Amino acid sequence: MISNFILAPILAHMLTAIVLLFFWKNVQAQKTVSVIGNIIGFFVSLRLFTLIWENGNMTLQMGGWEAPFGITFVGDMLSATMVMLTAIVSLAVGIYSTAATNISRIRYGHFFIYHFLIMGLMGAFLTGDIFNLYVWFEVVIISSFVLLTLGGKKRQMEGAVKYVTMNMLASVIFLTAIGILYGLTGSLNIADLPEHVAAVENRGLVTVTALLFFVGFGIKSAVFPMYFWLPSSYHTPPSAIGAVFGGLLTKMGVYSMIRVFTVVFEPDDFVLQVFIVIAILTMISGALGVINKRNIRRILSYFIVCHIGYLIAGIGIYTELAFVGVVFYLIHDVIVKSNFFMMSGLIQKIRVTQDIYRLGGFYKDYPKLSIVFAIILFSLAGIPPLSGFWPKILLFQEAFKQESYVLLGTLIFASFITLFIVARIWSEVFWKDLPKPNAEEVDYFAPFHTRGKIALVLPVIGLAVVSLLIGFNASFVFKVAERVAYELMNPSIYIESVMHHLK
Repeated sequence: MISNFILAPILAHMLTAIVLLFFWKNVQAQKTVSVIGNIIGFFVSLRLFTLIWENGNMTLQMGGWEAPFGITFVGDMLSATMVMLTAIVSLAVGIYSTAATNISRIRYGHFFIYHFLIMGLMGAFLTGDIFNLYVWFEVVIISSFVLLTLGGKKRQMEGAVKYVTMNMLASVIFLTAIGILYGLTGSLNIADLPEHVAAVENRGLVTVTALLFFVGFGIKSAVFPMYFWLPSSYHTPPSAIGAVFGGLLTKMGVYSMIRVFTVVFEPDDFVLQVFIVIAILTMISGALGVINKRNIRRILSYFIVCHIGYLIAGIGIYTELAFVGVVFYLIHDVIVKSNFFMMSGLIQKIRVTQDIYRLGGFYKDYPKLSIVFAIILFSLAGIPPLSGFWPKILLFQEAFKQESYVLLGTLIFASFITLFIVARIWSEVFWKDLPKPNAEEVDYFAPFHTRGKIALVLPVIGLAVVSLLIGFNASFVFKVAERVAYELMNPSIYIESVMHHLK
């Protein structure tokens, strides 16, 4: 049956991980198997996206148990888009990892754990059951913790402790919210819950439960005030791991917010106001945090926090056009943030440092590569007509239309800070002359002759091209975002695709 195909992206990465077990000591074989698995995962994800785009939602009831009693997998345009983005990033980072990851990490199971992480992300985006969403979250947390600590360096361990502590706290809050929700409704199927939630007489308890979900997902997404763990941990792993973390892991929390607050809970004015306030504080915290940073990875970590605020703001505005902006920004942000991390890794390989004040002369020494990096940087800043420009305009427009002028001012402020910092990076890293190296940095400006050069550069170019396509082919991305937004504002489409057998 065609509905079984919904499991294909999950199974592709699970089977790849299993096959990798048979090549544990063969580094070259692991690299080959991983790349093949990522290619297969990309094409099955593309096929799933195409099927849902052409035929509408897909639903799979595991074991023949009809919803709400069995385990349900649901593919709608939002989940299909997230799966497709995950597959694109996974392929690019997987190729990049073959050259960027050292042999000792590979022998400790880097690729094996990497594919389990991607499998967890795919499962989280496709599950139709809120408890299984928690289970997939745990798969991702465990896998990411292992990837974060492989190698056991002091800096990594410090970052990992902060990362796992905050994520475990988020998991406890998430699980508590699930327990309360089940006690109120007797169901955990996402499509079945709205009817039961609407029937609960104690609306105050429903609001508290909804806010518990928001806090749990918010910590995982690094929103104010629980964002500090992200800048303290995301700069510690190798750039290949940082690319997946920065591009996808925080977006899993945002995806879950969107799913829960469009299908399960119908947020009232108070809850939406909480979203708006948290979005404003998140953007301000990220923007102020980035101003005095000199390390490229730390700068990017605060950019992640700042730009999560854009997404929370769009959810808080809660109009169809705002959701178009949220989905468009998600598509843009996943690609650009992942590519920025890989770009930082390349700079580290070439110049030995990521301190922007010790860098320079990059455009003079590597003009072609610098042009690729310029696409990444200016897409992030939202320079028209690049990918970051279009969703920002939508969010500005909706904030103005809703007369939320403080939010509009914050969006503009965060955008200005992003542009200012991007201009500083371009000036310091690419435009100015390279400073004279210190005595201990004799290889500071050595030519870029690293082994596996193509595997390092090709994925960065590939994602830069994807960013350009998003910007210059914005009409198609708008169509995807508009369809997702329409489905989000009409949750009956999702509900009926799962519960149709009851009608």
